[in-house]
Amino acid sequence: MTASETSARGRRGPYAKAAEKKQAIVEAAHSVFAARGYRGGSLQDVADVVGMSQTSLLHYFPAKSDLLLAVLEWRDQVSGDGRAPVDPGEGLIDAVLRQTLFNEKIPGVIELYTVLCAESLTQDHPGREFFVARFANLRRDYAEAFEGLAAEGRLRAGVDPRRAAASLIALWDGIQTQWLLEPESVDMAGSLRDYLELIVLPE
Repeated sequence: MTASETSARGRRGPYAKAAEKKQAIVEAAHSVFAARGYRGGSLQDVADVVGMSQTSLLHYFPAKSDLLLAVLEWRDQVSGDGRAPVDPGEGLIDAVLRQTLFNEKIPGVIELYTVLCAESLTQDHPGREFFVARFANLRRDYAEAFEGLAAEGRLRAGVDPRRAAASLIALWDGIQTQWLLEPESVDMAGSLRDYLELIVLPE
């Protein structure tokens, strides 16, 4: 190995370790915020999970709001962020059901979303703009999907694509809350399928 190669490896090492530590902080914050909310979960709680001081944590995330946004972005990366359908060959119903079943298997994903989404309604919450934008994007994406179905003659007569999009999101969020409280009694995927099959005609 040449001196330049050794030097390059040495430079990359600290950056890699810093990236790993930053990711560990985000994942710790994910669990803390899911359990206690943004207001209730402190930076010290996150630091304790990671096993570092709060001062060291602030080196990676200077403000608690910075950490919150990093957690929300990571959550959407892990879950696929609910946009549907991404694959042109996948129908809307299949995309929604796939996403629902996938989210159920990732610890904390639904809890974090539900807790922080509700909490974002409180005054001066730093996640408010994130959720406003997220809902706007989802309504647009699902409305476009319903409009596509209408063009194919597969949307039931009288169904407005934009209202159907908003209703789908509302049902999805609501059924997730019920599932969190009683997972053994609530069939999220089944409930969403029932709604979609009421307004989407079979091929």
